[in-house]
Amino acid sequence: LALQSDAEVQSGDPVLWPAELQWSNFTRLFEAAPFGRFFVNSFVMAGAITVAHLVFDPLVGYVFAKMDFPGKRIAFVAVLSTLMVPFFVRMLPIYAIFANLGWIDSYQGLIVPFLMDAYGIFLMRQFIKPLPDELIEAARVDGAGEFRIYLRVILPQCKPAMAVLGLFTFVFQWNEFLWPLIATSRTEMRTLPIGLTLFNQEYFTQWNLTAAGALLPLVPPALFFVFT
Repeated sequence: LALQSDAEVQSGDPVLWPAELQWSNFTRLFEAAPFGRFFVNSFVMAGAITVAHLVFDPLVGYVFAKMDFPGKRIAFVAVLSTLMVPFFVRMLPIYAIFANLGWIDSYQGLIVPFLMDAYGIFLMRQFIKPLPDELIEAARVDGAGEFRIYLRVILPQCKPAMAVLGLFTFVFQWNEFLWPLIATSRTEMRTLPIGLTLFNQEYFTQWNLTAAGALLPLVPPALFFVFT
């Protein structure tokens, strides 16, 4: 459908293979709506959140897995309990706070609510916990500080878990619909899923262009999946 001509789409007859592949549909798509900006917004949001998760989640997971401190179990249960709180419950308070900060229609408004995630912390904690404590003790005997132990001993062994965490985070945030819909009102700040929905509503008869636009969100997650 993405490569069919307008005549083939409007004919009403099913077309298994277009008579001539209309690659110009993608050019027309970018001319009809600012899909380039939508693409950049989605990439900035999903990419920044993924990087934040890869920085913070393993660090917090390491603390819960290998360090002892008062209230550790209570703090870990409190973190996990946030998984039971639907985003719909937190959505309005977050919006009110960001509106007072002037962060609506901004990249920080799209990114900051998702800088860390309880699922990512739990995943990294479960992966780090079975790692031998002897490696950490040996590093301490050699004079390494806690942060250096984390960077030089723990983090290199967490590459498989971090690849999974990065992939899950990027795909989820790339497809995120609800928060970008609420946190943005200007067209130039819309993400790709929101822009595609608005385009479909405005150009509802141009199904070939809509289908061409639907192919765009598939490319980055597919490439990231292959990379990880």
